[in-house]
Amino acid sequence: MIKAIILDDEIRGSGLLQHKLQEFQEFLLVAAVFNDPQEALKQIPNIEADVLFLDVEMPFMNGFEFLEKIGQFDFEVIFVTAYNIYTLDALKANALDYLLKPVNNEELELAIRKLQNRITQKEKLKKVDLIESRPNMARIALPTAEGIHLVKRDDILRVEAMSNYSIFYLSNLSKIIVSRTLKEFELLLENTQLLRINRSVIVNLDYIVKYRKGEGGTVEMLDGSEIEVSPSKKKQLMDRLFSTF
Repeated sequence: MIKAIILDDEIRGSGLLQHKLQEFQEFLLVAAVFNDPQEALKQIPNIEADVLFLDVEMPFMNGFEFLEKIGQFDFEVIFVTAYNIYTLDALKANALDYLLKPVNNEELELAIRKLQNRITQKEKLKKVDLIESRPNMARIALPTAEGIHLVKRDDILRVEAMSNYSIFYLSNLSKIIVSRTLKEFELLLENTQLLRINRSVIVNLDYIVKYRKGEGGTVEMLDGSEIEVSPSKKKQLMDRLFSTF
């Protein structure tokens, strides 16, 4: 059963969408409906959902700001809005689809089919072990829609969170996008040279070329990128970087 959440500040809008989704009730359940984004921020992290139908224009914060505030999440996002000016922003947010109000039944059905395909793809990828079980193995398996990339851990420059995806930047300047959260990789890469230094970035300590002082400071990577260090991660980073001095 697909579990869905609706967030729309207009009660009429959320009610109409909930009514339209009843057409798919054989395999889709609306687990929660929110009309207040602040309340949704508190409750959604405790709900296991597959998709969030998200309005864009809302009081206090828009849909994109809402996703930024919620941080890491595993569900897909389908924007539902009366405005057609946010298509590019939706693409940047890796939204599964973008529906205009009033929602067309055929377009909604296409979005649901796309959602089913994405969930099926995710289930297949979950069957793949992300990292080899033996601790002395130096490669990590990164499942993508095209196949499985076997990458040496030493070749990983950094990993960045992008909503419910992770982007692997490699030392050869290529990148791989994986449909897994950064938290999963943080756990898998424990006790290696890869360390999470803020909410959304894991870096390879071997590729740090400079540390700049500050509240948390920043690090400069071998590829020229500069990344802020969370104040809560500063001591751990300092201990790891300068433990041999």
